[in-house]
Amino acid sequence: MSRDVSARYTQLLQADPASSSAAAIKALTEIVSSSSSTTIMGLRDDLIHAGQALGQRHDAPISIASLCELFVRFVTRTALETRDFEACRRLIGERGEQFALSVREAPRKIAKLGAPFVNEGGAVMTLGYSRIVTALLLEAAATKHFSVIVAESHPHGDGHRTARELLAAGVPVTMVEDAAVAYVIARCQMTLVGAEAVAESGGIINKAGTLQMAIVAHVCKRPFYVASESTKFARMFPLSQLDVPKTEQVRTHAAFVGQDPPPPQLVVEAPSRDYTPPCYITMLFTDLGVLTPSAVSDELIKLFD
Repeated sequence: MSRDVSARYTQLLQADPASSSAAAIKALTEIVSSSSSTTIMGLRDDLIHAGQALGQRHDAPISIASLCELFVRFVTRTALETRDFEACRRLIGERGEQFALSVREAPRKIAKLGAPFVNEGGAVMTLGYSRIVTALLLEAAATKHFSVIVAESHPHGDGHRTARELLAAGVPVTMVEDAAVAYVIARCQMTLVGAEAVAESGGIINKAGTLQMAIVAHVCKRPFYVASESTKFARMFPLSQLDVPKTEQVRTHAAFVGQDPPPPQLVVEAPSRDYTPPCYITMLFTDLGVLTPSAVSDELIKLFD
């Protein structure tokens, strides 16, 4: 079953690359329908094993474990509403579909909430690529004129995707190297990033370079906003960069030191993500509303209660 759910997740993600959360929910919902278990406890065990299989994928979001745990709790609560197992199975399937639909609608809702924070005639700084951030900026661009400065996010250059999508919509974009963030941030009225996961503390785990942008924004007194779905709220409490999950693939030296063979003594460290503490975050735009970092723990309690 572990291989089946992983393969199905891949199929769903290929069909709809926009939402890994919706793909995971859909895959778990199908487990409920196809499981041979005849009790809620057996079904719960199947879902836990399926969630573990998804979490072990190297390409899975780090928030996937919390999402799977949330789905298991959702199944357990639904089971309290009826004693008929088959009726419960059908009800879980119906609500799972509704859950996946609400996840797909989250970017539009977040964009509506965050767009008013973008100033007319101002400049917004971001880094890498986030579909939520891009949706928010495109929503704001429908009624305002502003420009965007994008840090390219070396070595994969995800910022180029952001630039292409914004330029296609007529939004002026300037691309800068990651090392130039401090140099150009004075031109910006705000900074806006996505998140791979939002921790219980209200801090975020995101693409490497997010922390330095947050620190620079803090020093330069620029608001630092985060746009994220509530499905990325994770029951984790990192205290330092050492607590950031490491799932990235091994990279070659050439991506960091040029094409010449590097000295054999050279040690290359290439973290793909970092942790930004809540003290640097101004607000979070989520499908649950506009939240302060301190409000995240309250929302997590509600989600898992």
